[in-house]
Amino acid sequence: MKYQPLKIGSLEAKKPIIQGGMGIGISLGRLAGAVAKEGGIGIISAAQIGFQEPDFETNTKEANLRAIQKQYEAAKKISPDGIVGFNIMVAMRHYEEYVKAAVKTGADIIISGAGLPTELPKLTEGSNTKIAPIVSTEKSAKVILRYWDKKYKRTADLVVIEGPKAGGHLGFDKTQLEEFHQEAYDEEVIRIMQVVKEYAEKYGVEIPVALAGGITDAADVKHAFDLGVDAVQVASRFVTTEECDADIRFKESYLHANEKDIVIVQSPVGMPGRAILNSFMEKIMEGKKQSPAKCLGCLRNCNPAEIPYCITQALLNAVKGKVEDGLLFCGANAWKAEKIETVKEVIDSLVGDCV
Repeated sequence: MKYQPLKIGSLEAKKPIIQGGMGIGISLGRLAGAVAKEGGIGIISAAQIGFQEPDFETNTKEANLRAIQKQYEAAKKISPDGIVGFNIMVAMRHYEEYVKAAVKTGADIIISGAGLPTELPKLTEGSNTKIAPIVSTEKSAKVILRYWDKKYKRTADLVVIEGPKAGGHLGFDKTQLEEFHQEAYDEEVIRIMQVVKEYAEKYGVEIPVALAGGITDAADVKHAFDLGVDAVQVASRFVTTEECDADIRFKESYLHANEKDIVIVQSPVGMPGRAILNSFMEKIMEGKKQSPAKCLGCLRNCNPAEIPYCITQALLNAVKGKVEDGLLFCGANAWKAEKIETVKEVIDSLVGDCV
């Protein structure tokens, strides 16, 4: 099957693939730059992005702001003409400042979820940075697009639909995830696209839609495009690449995982997520609390005295290779990974030669 380039306003990606943002530190400048170089859209995760800065623990916000610039420049050094953006979670503390920093650094696009990015148009106003909300249901698509329409008299440049098979934090409750049926969600995707179409017509623009969640091979990509989307967002497949920014032991965790090892977990702030079961998560699921040594202020609604574990510390352990003491976020099909590949090999296996 031949796929058309992805057009987002004035931007055009030769390959209709967006590399999903993965934090902490899984998708930084090296991975995003490699994806952009191959014609896709490379996305840097802004979540605690400054963890490698020497003053991260004592000056966290400033370290993160500094790293936004550094990682973007690293990606652009690899792919000067490629499309590079950021994934910035609404749930992050200092969200507004991180968005403004990404805009200032020259981000082509900001993709935002883990909450409704209601003020994203205001934060990017006057810039060339494209904005894309992540939605999981028809209801959430209606809420955010209606809000932007009424308050800011504008609409999205791109909409990312993230389904129940995605990794990390999910826009569904545990029951919805356990009762997932592909056919039913396909119908939800079509309903979301209809909502997007209504606002595209109102504003006289094209609003492309990307589908994310569990997209692993060419058949998954074809299924997505058969539903009518314009692109796919893929994350887990890029973890097991040479260019991924994570420690090799993190990548090997994907290679060693079996299907039964992929489980639904609870984030410290109550959101469900999907991760690889390991000794750390087994202890948490047994009710054993692991209090943080120090709060680094990553999430808005987080009380260190009440949470079962610190998500920043768990994710940092994972990306640094302390995998048995870390939180290993992944998509539903991460267990299918069999070898370390290059970014080019992954993209070619998904979309082949595009028109």
